[in-house]
Amino acid sequence: MSVLRVLDIAPGVTVQDMGRPGWIAKGLARGGAADRLALLEAAALLGQHHPLAALEMAGAGGRFAVDAPTRICLTGARMKAEIEGRPLGHCETALLAPGEVLRVGGAQAGAYGYLAFAGGVLGEEWLGARAAHLLAGVGRFVAAGDDIALGPDDAPEAAALVLEPEPRLGGGALRVMPGPQSGLFAPEVRARFFGTEFSRAPQANRQGVRLDFEGPAFESETSGLASDFITGGDIQMTGDGRPYVLLAESQTVGGYPRIGTVIAADLPRLAQAQAGEALRFQEVSLAEADAAWESEAAVQARLRKALRPRLRDPRDIPDLLSYQLVSGVTGGNELEDE
Repeated sequence: MSVLRVLDIAPGVTVQDMGRPGWIAKGLARGGAADRLALLEAAALLGQHHPLAALEMAGAGGRFAVDAPTRICLTGARMKAEIEGRPLGHCETALLAPGEVLRVGGAQAGAYGYLAFAGGVLGEEWLGARAAHLLAGVGRFVAAGDDIALGPDDAPEAAALVLEPEPRLGGGALRVMPGPQSGLFAPEVRARFFGTEFSRAPQANRQGVRLDFEGPAFESETSGLASDFITGGDIQMTGDGRPYVLLAESQTVGGYPRIGTVIAADLPRLAQAQAGEALRFQEVSLAEADAAWESEAAVQARLRKALRPRLRDPRDIPDLLSYQLVSGVTGGNELEDE
């Protein structure tokens, strides 16, 4: 076991993993990373059998140090980072050595960045996960001065790797499948909903994202509607007729009508949208939603196949002259002497 020392930290940083599936019936949403794909990318880069806990940074990072060599990577939002002046790229591995300081700045694109370690973040488990679930009172924000236990890195000398992340930053289209309450919205209301361009409102967190738009409210025939089971991806139409899309830490029961559900594959795009970025919904059938579904194990296997060695810029190698750069030097007249 090694230790991560948190020297400075921005607000909103928590420990997240893939959450706690299977407890919705008890009133606990799965939780876990807002952008699950980011942890799958980190697992592929760092050679983890399955995604391990990492730090989820809501818009900004901090300064960090370790007491043992460990490989790290940044996934999710694009965040400016460096190790002792050496830039740390997005979706690539690097070695963080004792005595070095990793600095992670603000998000240049996206909303949630992930700082992952080869051995993962350790700490106490609850219901099989280490993820903070603040809505349920589980865990807390990471604070300056924290010493966080890390699992050992079994191969710190491993060659650096890079992965082209799946595009999902900057907003875009979100596929929506129908749900049990979609029919409560008139056809013309649904047509206008799918033809409207929305923007992510400032009101957004791990529980859900509110969307702004121009035009009249989206009405439904929902008088006397009883509260019902809800989950991540559901698009609730709140009392003022404006959509609110649920994310990882959503409540599990709600009474607002739902016009549909954003499919799991597109939730990372929604979670990573910054305030003001444009989003639109694309209606798909249940069959099309099923066809787009891919297990997370299959996604991780696909990402592993896409890994490639990281080519370093010589300007970012401080000990460049210690390497054997030239070999096989000759006097140039050996053939003449034969």
